[in-house]
Amino acid sequence: MSDQTPKHGHFCWNELVTNDTKAAGDFYTKLLGWSANKQDMGDFTYTIFKAGDNEVGGMMAIGKDWGDVPPHWMAYVVVDDVDVSTRKAEELGAKVCMPTTDIPKVGRFSVITDPTGATISLFKSAKQ
Repeated sequence: MSDQTPKHGHFCWNELVTNDTKAAGDFYTKLLGWSANKQDMGDFTYTIFKAGDNEVGGMMAIGKDWGDVPPHWMAYVVVDDVDVSTRKAEELGAKVCMPTTDIPKVGRFSVITDPTGATISLFKSAKQ
């Protein structure tokens, strides 16, 4: 993430979920010159991609219980209140794919699919 704190409605993070983190990590580090720093999260390994000193995104393996989710990049947008924004999205016709969930020491997020079929994550940092 950048040094500036993103505001409501601004994109703040990009995350790759894939079934082959080694191949994907090799591809993006070679293609874009990123470094890849793995972190043990207990139940899974999370990789932080960096361009120089700036964190630009993350990567994790698709969970075994996620069904037929294909590899994809997920964009995260900052909201003032994840619960309120998730309910509003649903009222506006979105499908909630992942209900509001806490990420310890990181923040709170949900995943929605808009009425046209595009999927995005709503996020509020624990530091806000």
